[in-house]
Amino acid sequence: MPQGKEPGLGETAPRVRMSGVERREQLIEVARVLFADNGVDATSVEEIAAAAAVSKPIVYEHFGSKDGLYAVIVDREARRLDRAVCDALDTPNASYREILERGTMALLDYIDDCPEGFRILSRDSGSGTYASILSDVTIHAEEIMRSHLPLHQFDPELARPLAQAIVGLVSMAGQAWLETRQPAKDVLAAQLVNLAWNGLANLQHDPGLITR
Repeated sequence: MPQGKEPGLGETAPRVRMSGVERREQLIEVARVLFADNGVDATSVEEIAAAAAVSKPIVYEHFGSKDGLYAVIVDREARRLDRAVCDALDTPNASYREILERGTMALLDYIDDCPEGFRILSRDSGSGTYASILSDVTIHAEEIMRSHLPLHQFDPELARPLAQAIVGLVSMAGQAWLETRQPAKDVLAAQLVNLAWNGLANLQHDPGLITR
């Protein structure tokens, strides 16, 4: 085709050449969307190759298999989410209220910025990756609470279940928010912190069950 001439009817535009690194990143981005929309089991290598405008052998060349490509995506998203939340919890010189806010916003920011990644982690990760991330976050929260509770005459052994409760609260709310995006992110974060913080601030030392 002469230089500068547009492809005519029935003609195919020349494929843009990519470096190996660029092609790998393209396949990751394409597959991430497909895995998020359809699930890993319902996504085929043929679909990934077609969406990326490459042949199936190119996918196998870079990742070995669909499972290999999926594992790369899960690992990348897990590292990003785990680092974001744990870094927020490790903020130096922050008050406990600020730490709770930062951790909550870190999760909601990740969901907002990477909805496909969060959907993959929370829905399809059969290896328990998301549960492992929540466990890491819970350990961080537990360490913070374990040093804080005795200052208010509470048993430090409460740190583990209370940390799990708070992490579960934010995590489950985040999963619901992924699908609706209502209310606004900052409003949801403020209300989750309101529930968790004011609940903790008003803990009774000797609570009872009114149904017992």
